[in-house]
Amino acid sequence: MKTEILQWHPAFYAAAQIEFGDELDKLHFENEHQLSKKPLLIDALIIKLRRGDRIHKNIGKIFREHNIIEYKSPEDYLSINDYYKVLGYACFYQSDTEKVCQIQPEEITITFVCTHFPKKLMNYLSGRKDFFIDCVETGIYYVNGGVFPMQIIVIDRLSSENNIWMSRLRKDLTIADDIDRLAREYRQKRNSPLYSAVMDVIMRANHEVVEEAKNMCDAIRELFADELEEGVKRGVQLGKEQGLEQGLEQGLKQGVQQGLEQGLEQGIRALILDNLEERKTKEQITAKLIKRFELSPDNAETYFNKYGNTTAL
Repeated sequence: MKTEILQWHPAFYAAAQIEFGDELDKLHFENEHQLSKKPLLIDALIIKLRRGDRIHKNIGKIFREHNIIEYKSPEDYLSINDYYKVLGYACFYQSDTEKVCQIQPEEITITFVCTHFPKKLMNYLSGRKDFFIDCVETGIYYVNGGVFPMQIIVIDRLSSENNIWMSRLRKDLTIADDIDRLAREYRQKRNSPLYSAVMDVIMRANHEVVEEAKNMCDAIRELFADELEEGVKRGVQLGKEQGLEQGLEQGLKQGVQQGLEQGLEQGIRALILDNLEERKTKEQITAKLIKRFELSPDNAETYFNKYGNTTAL
């Protein structure tokens, strides 16, 4: 099976904004801030909107005016070279201004975010003269003694309560500790693009656990039921609107009837495509069609053949 390439960085950028949700009025976020006209990018730049504002979120207490973020996905690791690369980025960011010291060096911080504990880098930094590392909170390490204030955030060690979303931006989630909690949180935030971006990557990265959770976890089952219901409603509403437009020309009764029929078909199509994406078999999908839309087995198979890509099963 072809390995799906997950877009972890956009999800991390969204998770970072979620984490600072109570203090967004203090911060300005830039995704992949361009350091120069050449393609030299840092993963995220977070700038305080008002000088001197204190950030209370645990992962942002170290923040000053200009805060450079380097993120490593679960497939990547934080290396000694990454440390020097981002240190160079920070120096370039400070110096690439119209006036000398327009950005004071003491106004800059560096944050490294990685999924797993970077043992080699930690040992390297601990062994350097005048450097010492302080674990200020579970998963948050301050690196003291460098040019800029620096912290290393280890995602799989973060507090699951204080950092509900970022701590779960991983591929090894469990039903009891993670999936159930996320599903409950997400149902209240499902219309937010930020939460949707994070949830989408988390669900794809933990596909097998999510599938298992559908049979064990009420919250995830309700979440998927809500998603399907909304898809059906959108299909029915679209069909009604299309039917009503045609009804102006063909007669109101005929138009409404046609709209309802088209709405039903849109709902059927949405169910088939959603279940194909979840890698359900043809038999499972047709069984759902029969139960949900009261179709005959023959009609269910006809719709599946019409909208389903059987070669993908």
